[in-house]
Amino acid sequence: MITRTLLKSTAILGLCLSLAGCGDGKLFSWGGASAANPQQKASNQLDHRSGYNEPLADDTNRTIAKKSTVWDLFGNKGDPNITVEVNKYIWQASLEVLDFLPIQEVDPFSGVIVTGYGTPPGGGRAYKATVYVTDPALDARSLKVSIRTRGGAVSPDTQRAVEDAILTRARQLRIRDSKL
Repeated sequence: MITRTLLKSTAILGLCLSLAGCGDGKLFSWGGASAANPQQKASNQLDHRSGYNEPLADDTNRTIAKKSTVWDLFGNKGDPNITVEVNKYIWQASLEVLDFLPIQEVDPFSGVIVTGYGTPPGGGRAYKATVYVTDPALDARSLKVSIRTRGGAVSPDTQRAVEDAILTRARQLRIRDSKL
């Protein structure tokens, strides 16, 4: 009986200490006055104009670090103007239409697909493409494609044809999903 009680109290004590470690460096601080000097207070100030967790610089070129806690992971405090959403149909259609090109870089959070040089089936010229999906809407303004050959940029008609093929495939994917 004593060992079970001892085990429970040890577990509770460990939980309390681990939660206390998530604080601002003080084991027990119940909101009392801080004895920090003015320089420490200045270095602990936050720039409330931005919602980023980036260090900020003040006049003396010191870095001011923002405080963060475990609870910041669960909040949605990000700037909505920074959040980039990508249309999933345009994204998938871009990958399908340009599947003959080797993929070098893919970033679904910023909407960028960078490919290496590759030749289309039945073609002799090598192409390289960069696709940028800028908006969550299934719209032509949401897609920017840059295609080039080893000799330079391709004609605007070729670039427009690839954009049209991607948008057509994206619409087909959307229609297919709506039938499910």
